[in-house]
Amino acid sequence: MRVLVLGVSTRAMVESAVRGGHEVVAADFFGDRDQARLAESYALQRDLGLPATAEGLREAAERIDADAVVYGSNLENHPEVVGELATRRRLLGNPAEVLRDVRDWALLRRFCRQAGIAHPMTLLRGEEGRAGRGRWLRKRLRSGGGHGIAPWDGRALDDAHVLQAEVDGRAASVAFVADGRDSRIFGLSDQLLGRSALGGSGFAWCGNVLPLELPDADAASVHAQLEHMVSRLTRRFGLVGVNGLDVVIGRDPEGVARPYLIEVNPRFSGSMELAERAFGVSVFSLHVDGLAGRLPRPSVADRAPNGCVGKGIVYARRPVVVPDTEEWLARGVRDVPAPGQRVAAGHPVCTVLARGRDRQACLAGLFSAAAAVYRDSEETEEGRRERTTHLDHRTHA
Repeated sequence: MRVLVLGVSTRAMVESAVRGGHEVVAADFFGDRDQARLAESYALQRDLGLPATAEGLREAAERIDADAVVYGSNLENHPEVVGELATRRRLLGNPAEVLRDVRDWALLRRFCRQAGIAHPMTLLRGEEGRAGRGRWLRKRLRSGGGHGIAPWDGRALDDAHVLQAEVDGRAASVAFVADGRDSRIFGLSDQLLGRSALGGSGFAWCGNVLPLELPDADAASVHAQLEHMVSRLTRRFGLVGVNGLDVVIGRDPEGVARPYLIEVNPRFSGSMELAERAFGVSVFSLHVDGLAGRLPRPSVADRAPNGCVGKGIVYARRPVVVPDTEEWLARGVRDVPAPGQRVAAGHPVCTVLARGRDRQACLAGLFSAAAAVYRDSEETEEGRRERTTHLDHRTHA
């Protein structure tokens, strides 16, 4: 079966699929060099002349031959596109109606109250008057990657935004696989948000570190609450395949550790490749198995990883023109752009990976790898020529 992989960036999913022995072809916004080495790959604008939008992905699907289609970020925000994809090919993922329901905050917050799932107070347009004291965040309804989140300035909401009470605590990602009735968590990781060493600011998602380290006094309770959260969400919304949750692990008024549901990502998520690296499984294969009603036993997450694994999204600190990236490929950098590509400030340049004996060592590895990318990409053309000339003199000395 030939599977078309669609999304803003599909490299991690393609890498997982190839590792699992699946035949895939990909179309995304970037068409990165490392993805092209793995499978047939198309960048929407560069290769197909299409806009880098959800509609562009839909159009790409009409042009590319495949038996089935699977989607990643951010098509969960476009159920109408997913619905059209399902009319032409076998859909490997949550159908459009599931996306509409689980991304509908009016419905989701009501269910969370009924199911005993902790979540920050979330208000829709016209409900701003219910915002009490404390810190409030203005967020896009079609959210993704932490972009567009800002402290609320008191202005009225429009239909494209919600208000969400800010929760003090640690941001974390939960990866799980489901069959519409039952579910298994296979990865818990720390989220890296707004890390300046990775060029991030505010609430921008900058990657993850796995495993999620919790105090011994809190670990069992938090894990049990997450299992409850995942189980209830799966059954209520009929979630299938691999899915992700964004949570903040804070404390309730009684001081009890509590994971608060921030949002549901009903598709392959960026943190999942760390579970793949830690546990040696193909997450894409887990996804296909979940769709077929086969869940892993025992849970993949029961296998303790050796040390920590991390990924960092490296954002451009200023506008850059990408240099020769052949060395990046040799260093194991992921999502590698083509030489000469222009990247605007605040946009992702690439992804770096690291391993370490503990969280601090893993973070140090990520930041060091990011620093190397910045040295390469931010160097001026004049400096590049001088360095090349210097190396030529040394070669011929």
